[in-house]
Amino acid sequence: MDNTSTKSMLQERIDRRLIFFPLPLQGHISPMLQLANIVHSKGFSITIVHLKLNPPNPANYPHFTFCLIEDGLSEIEESFNTDLISFLALLNNKYEPLKQVLLQLVADTSCDPVACLISDAIFHFTTEVCKSLQLPRIVLRTGGVCSFLAFAAFPLLLQKGYLPLQDDRMEEAVIELPPLRIKDLPVINTPYQDKLYELVQEMVQQTKASSGLIWNSFQELEEMPIAKLRQDFQIPIFAIGPFHKHNCTAPSPTEDHSPISWLDKHDPKSVIYVSFGSIATIEEAEFLEVAWGLASSKHPFLWVVRPGLIRGAEWLELLPEGFLDGLNGRGHIVKWAPQLEVLAHPSVGVFWTHNGWNSTLESICEGVPMICTPCFTDQWVNARYVSHVWKVGQHLEKDLSRENIERAVTRLMEEREGEELRERAVRYKEMANVCVRPGGSSYDTLSKLLKYLSFS
Repeated sequence: MDNTSTKSMLQERIDRRLIFFPLPLQGHISPMLQLANIVHSKGFSITIVHLKLNPPNPANYPHFTFCLIEDGLSEIEESFNTDLISFLALLNNKYEPLKQVLLQLVADTSCDPVACLISDAIFHFTTEVCKSLQLPRIVLRTGGVCSFLAFAAFPLLLQKGYLPLQDDRMEEAVIELPPLRIKDLPVINTPYQDKLYELVQEMVQQTKASSGLIWNSFQELEEMPIAKLRQDFQIPIFAIGPFHKHNCTAPSPTEDHSPISWLDKHDPKSVIYVSFGSIATIEEAEFLEVAWGLASSKHPFLWVVRPGLIRGAEWLELLPEGFLDGLNGRGHIVKWAPQLEVLAHPSVGVFWTHNGWNSTLESICEGVPMICTPCFTDQWVNARYVSHVWKVGQHLEKDLSRENIERAVTRLMEEREGEELRERAVRYKEMANVCVRPGGSSYDTLSKLLKYLSFS
């Protein structure tokens, strides 16, 4: 391609607009906005269409345009607090409000022409909306490829009798999906199992019907799952992660960074970082066992206890009187922490995580071994891959007793097993750094994605 052609292609790219539609859950919003930052840094203009629930802060993204859908939000919020599957089903009833917003955006001649909609995979209804507007639809799946293949296998799993789950078979291997056991399948505890299967089936079918599929993952991490995906899905597939490793402008968080100051006071690889994500909840008894297990480990710990983590409690009022004082500064509990900075901090030696995909990937990218305590859906798959495929962590599978917690921390922080996990984690960290550099797998795939978006 000569210089004139290259300049022409870049100019066309600059004159195109992408519309992003994130699912209003923090683990989905963050990677969607990271992807938007990446493509914006390459010249695209960005419009974020979002619901009122968990809205992104426009002040953090002055380079984006934001457009709010307001219809039926009280019903959605009520469902979010009672049952996740009902919540997701209600979200997929936003056909007409989204269509009206997209009609206005497509017809707006004062802005760059719209190239396509980039939708969260769970918003399967966007297929019909885009079809009615003759607008290309590209899907972002915010989880890992390994868990998506398990979702895609649901019809087979039902046929073979693996689903619904049966208590007396949980330890059995799923022969068709190694290394998963039945207990690792990405289901959720809900009285509406049929709704779950329907939601998953629609997500998979409408992803297959899309114009392309983007992943926050990289070839070297999920080589076999990506190869399997390419066999089963006859659409363009772009594994361009880790998103946060790409060299593009990101917003400066405004939250408290005092956890970093606390970490600065500790020795390298000495701190346990504990965070169970933005949705998971635990019982009072589990919370207290975690607290005493961390205290008994004798290692310093930074623990994120977000308001709402403990069922029936506001925040830390369930801790015994004098608990924190008795640690003599060895424990630091916060409501929020800048996780990327925490994991990159030299004092962090282990990450105790719920294994959401973002947390799992971020830990891998920083070479930090994991203690895995998954809570629902894809987290079970991620934990199994962490412990048995990538071998960069250990699954804390038994009850969350203080004794089990103390033993797990000791193994990873003090024993040879933990050192071996850390050595493998560092190798994956190096792979993650290389893949986003010129000539790396994600760097090259991003170039293909940009070209594809330019001519959508």
